[in-house]
Amino acid sequence: MGQSDLNLAALIGSRICHDLISPIGAINNGLELLGMSGNQMDGPEFDLIGQSVMNASARIRFFRIAYGAPSEQPIGRAEVVSILNEVMDGTRLTVAWAPLDGQARSAVRMAFLAVQCLESAMPYGGRIEVTCENGRWVLHGKSDKFNMDETLWGDLKRRNVPQDVKAAQVQFALLTVSAQDLGRKVSVEETPTDLFLRF
Repeated sequence: MGQSDLNLAALIGSRICHDLISPIGAINNGLELLGMSGNQMDGPEFDLIGQSVMNASARIRFFRIAYGAPSEQPIGRAEVVSILNEVMDGTRLTVAWAPLDGQARSAVRMAFLAVQCLESAMPYGGRIEVTCENGRWVLHGKSDKFNMDETLWGDLKRRNVPQDVKAAQVQFALLTVSAQDLGRKVSVEETPTDLFLRF
């Protein structure tokens, strides 16, 4: 994939997420207005709608950063933590975001893509710790058991852009390409209970 194709794909991702977040927010606002109007809203159907809207909103916010156009504009810690907590709500994974200061969108983008790579290898749950010291990022996945796709992780270790990836695996290709664009190298280290991604 050429650089122009990658930029165009990122802009398309940004546009889709931008256009979807408004109607999702409107549904949430509508639910809040119904609640304030005194209508009976304590049934399981309203709980399901509310949870689904919250999850959809969080995922769109996550995707907008992970698959949108990169920039050096900083993203604050509070926003990142809010997105990660909401995306992981109801899953077997927790993500601990250590950086206290705002981070450049391009770096957060790579971290989000790396979180998705780790998530794919942790179907039994666990914890992902994200740290950044002196511009060096480390994502540490902790789990009792990993399930890693040998081809995808092998390409990531060799810093090759994987070919013929499925839609659910696109984070592996984009992480490698994004790292190359920023002049970074992704490294992978694994033990039976720990998986590290560094860039």
